[in-house]
Amino acid sequence: MLTELHIENFAIIQKLDVDFAPGLITFTGETGAGKSIILDAIMAVIGGRADATNIRSGADRALVEATFELPEGNRQVITEILEREDLLDDPNYLTLGRELRREGRSTGRINGRAASIPLMREVGSYLVDIHGQSEHLSLLNVRSHIGLLDRFAKDDALLSDYRKTFHELQTLRKELTSLRQMEQDAMRRTDLLNFQVQEIESAQLDAEEEEALRQERSRLANAENLSTLTHQALTLLEESTPETPALSDQVGQLEQALISLSKIDSSQASLASEAETLADGIADLTRLLQSYLEKIEYNPHRLEQVEDRLALISNLKRKYGSSVDAILAFAAESRKQLETIAHASERIEELEQQENSMLASITAQAQALSAQRMQAAEALGKAVEAELGDLNMAGARFSVDIRFKPDPGGLALENGQQVAFDENGVDQVEFLIAPNPGEGLKPLVKIASGGETSRLMLALKNVLAEADVIPTLIFDEIDQGIGGRVGFTVGEKLWRLGRKHQVLCVTHLPQLAAFGDNHFRVQKQVIEGRTITQVDALDDHTRLDELALMLGGASDANRNAAQETLTLARRRADAIASGA
Repeated sequence: MLTELHIENFAIIQKLDVDFAPGLITFTGETGAGKSIILDAIMAVIGGRADATNIRSGADRALVEATFELPEGNRQVITEILEREDLLDDPNYLTLGRELRREGRSTGRINGRAASIPLMREVGSYLVDIHGQSEHLSLLNVRSHIGLLDRFAKDDALLSDYRKTFHELQTLRKELTSLRQMEQDAMRRTDLLNFQVQEIESAQLDAEEEEALRQERSRLANAENLSTLTHQALTLLEESTPETPALSDQVGQLEQALISLSKIDSSQASLASEAETLADGIADLTRLLQSYLEKIEYNPHRLEQVEDRLALISNLKRKYGSSVDAILAFAAESRKQLETIAHASERIEELEQQENSMLASITAQAQALSAQRMQAAEALGKAVEAELGDLNMAGARFSVDIRFKPDPGGLALENGQQVAFDENGVDQVEFLIAPNPGEGLKPLVKIASGGETSRLMLALKNVLAEADVIPTLIFDEIDQGIGGRVGFTVGEKLWRLGRKHQVLCVTHLPQLAAFGDNHFRVQKQVIEGRTITQVDALDDHTRLDELALMLGGASDANRNAAQETLTLARRRADAIASGA
């Protein structure tokens, strides 16, 4: 439920902080005081329409922040959304923020972090339902009607089973479509795959081969230079000139000198050992170079073979992957596809049998779901009409229209009709209403006025109170067009609804306002030439004054009438609470 609301520079509200409690919360005040502006601010913070025109004159920005205690019924789905977006902080509370700037930019925040307006709208749809004069009316969204009917029908188990089969059928059909397409392209595809596999296999690739070939190519291409350099090294090691003895001879002379030195000074025996090691190293190096020189081969034919082999590998990499390993993996996948194609006909036949069996199951499930909906629709219509009669809409008719949409590729019902189906079943559901006696039933979205829609939603919410999981319901001027006697009934119904939900209601009727568990007075004040909206929580004394003003003025007679109205409301609420 909504626990805290902070508003800055929104319309005529300069700054406002309100704490909310559970139950029925009523807002009263003169027309234009700003009651509906508070609701507009709440609508903005849950992702509704808002722009620079909502910013208070003279301000650069407007800010709305709302804190919600997450409801038990919706906590899991809201938590999943927040975890998906990495926005979850406290699993029990959530803060939404909306900032409007004069240049037209609007930003949203969830738990203090940036969030898109569509995301705020998604989260907000699980927290608040607003009903009144604005366009944000869930009842006017035809797609929501089937969900409302399902909650009344309590068909969760049937719907869950149907959806499970529906999604399994979708997965099966996706595979079937892929296999059929593959079968149609089988000849061309098989030839291509066979060519690819044969081309790769005939190359007899080795993952270590490419690097070895590159090294061999380097040696073959530089054979002459390598031979020259090796000869130069051996010359330095072995050949002497009158001016320069060979390096091996010099190291030998060094070794003899250090052996003689160590005989004189035994502490330097290690130097002689080091010289001996150096002499052995020179000898080893000479042998290695001689051996390497013998292996150096100037072989243009072999160089050409190596170049061709590397070119083949490069060509295969260009076609099938960036490395030899990737080429081999491509070949393995191609062989797998060839095997799939070879068995496609068998798999298609198997899947078609499964599809037929699944279609029989989902048809039975859809018809059972539809039957329960139709039975519930009749009961829902009667229950809503009874509620509407209490709400000064006696004679109004309400009906749930359930129909099928013909589709040659859809489900074949028992009557032979083929109809479209989706994850909700085969039913196309829409609420119809005839507000006045003698009028024909017509779609709700085309004919209900704002006040009628609010009362119809109140009727539905009362009928669906147990099943509805949205915690906060807001009714804006639901009393439009009704008098005091019916206002008392509306107040009673709202109070009853407030036992299952948090209900915020803007009203001009004292009989309705008297039922509020909490009562706020909204009034305008002019301070230093500027109009501001002020909201005050009323205690018993100030509430009595407000109800008296709503009844006509602050006279003793009106105060007595206000007290009587308040007493009657409390007495009736106590009777409802006790089950009387």
